[in-house]
Amino acid sequence: MADFHAGQIVIADWRDAMPTEPNKLRPAVVIEDDALFGPSYPAVILVPLTEHAALAVPSLSVPIAPTPENGCTKPCYALSHFVTAASAARVRATPSHITADELGRIRGQVAIAIGVR
Repeated sequence: MADFHAGQIVIADWRDAMPTEPNKLRPAVVIEDDALFGPSYPAVILVPLTEHAALAVPSLSVPIAPTPENGCTKPCYALSHFVTAASAARVRATPSHITADELGRIRGQVAIAIGVR
């Protein structure tokens, strides 16, 4: 299994998804705590990225501007309300990552979406 890190941008393979779920190769951000699971754990907690502003609920999405560190080629949005766990076998690591501030904002929005805050 790959060793994923919080804030890392990965490529998730959701090509056999159910209706209304992402159904393609899609970038996502790892949001789990690095110390919570070891590299052999079979799943990873993700928030998908999209370039479609219409899917981005303003209070539950973090805009991600393109930077050399994140490897994005155009503005996109981290959809915090679409948080999910995926099999690590479906996820391919990349060297790209978001900022600590962006990760913190995503985690805060996930807490709101699931009723923790």
